[in-house]
Amino acid sequence: METVRKFYDETVDYEWNRLDRHKVEFELTKRFLKRYIQPMDKVLDLGGGPGKYALHLSELGCDVTLADLSANNVAFGLDKAKELGLPLQGMCVDSRDLSRIGDAQFDHVLCMGPMYHLADEQDRILTITECLRVLKPGGTLFVAFVSSYSFVWDYLVQNPQFILEEEREAQLEVMLKDVNFAGQGFTDNFFMRPKEVLPFFEGFDLEKLHVLNCEGFLYLREAELLKQPPEVVAAWLDLAEQVCEREDLLSMAEHIMYIGKKL
Repeated sequence: METVRKFYDETVDYEWNRLDRHKVEFELTKRFLKRYIQPMDKVLDLGGGPGKYALHLSELGCDVTLADLSANNVAFGLDKAKELGLPLQGMCVDSRDLSRIGDAQFDHVLCMGPMYHLADEQDRILTITECLRVLKPGGTLFVAFVSSYSFVWDYLVQNPQFILEEEREAQLEVMLKDVNFAGQGFTDNFFMRPKEVLPFFEGFDLEKLHVLNCEGFLYLREAELLKQPPEVVAAWLDLAEQVCEREDLLSMAEHIMYIGKKL
């Protein structure tokens, strides 16, 4: 994980601004967080980067701990919280080892980052096991994955010419071969096929609440959409929220979210 740690230590500002560039993902995710997380709830934002979601939840009155592999990300989040006058705790941890945290400490755990980098299935299992250990019974777990099809959608939107470049073939063939991706993406990455997300959680003591496409169907036209008046953007977000759990739309996702309740 040293490569991943180094990548995030060196890209703090870029990561902080990512959800400003991808507001559809941010806004739809916040809508689902709001369904379950209430003021005064205790939240662990594991792999939370520089703290975009952690600060949002702190602003809503939650007791939030930002935990990340990157010390620079955690320091940035804590500095930003101080600047905004918000309470926030922080710690530098590996998602596979939360031994610094006692059992059943949190009402909610956000795991919206670690799964992007865990190519070994046992590491993914260990991360979810640790998340459930620190989560209270009846608590909510939010887990995000990058879809194995994300290369295709990203290249089509951002860099269509990549389809002609030999070095991109292996990434684009992930869709043709219908396999998970493990290798060099934006750093050392693991991207999962949409149809494997739900089966992955069958071995855990969880009740499924939602599996959703975090961009709805809007990613392919996001840049154009965000230039529209706020009321137009809000109306499209409303529509996307209503259909983002449809199984036939999961393949259009860049990010897929599993939300479950600890039994």
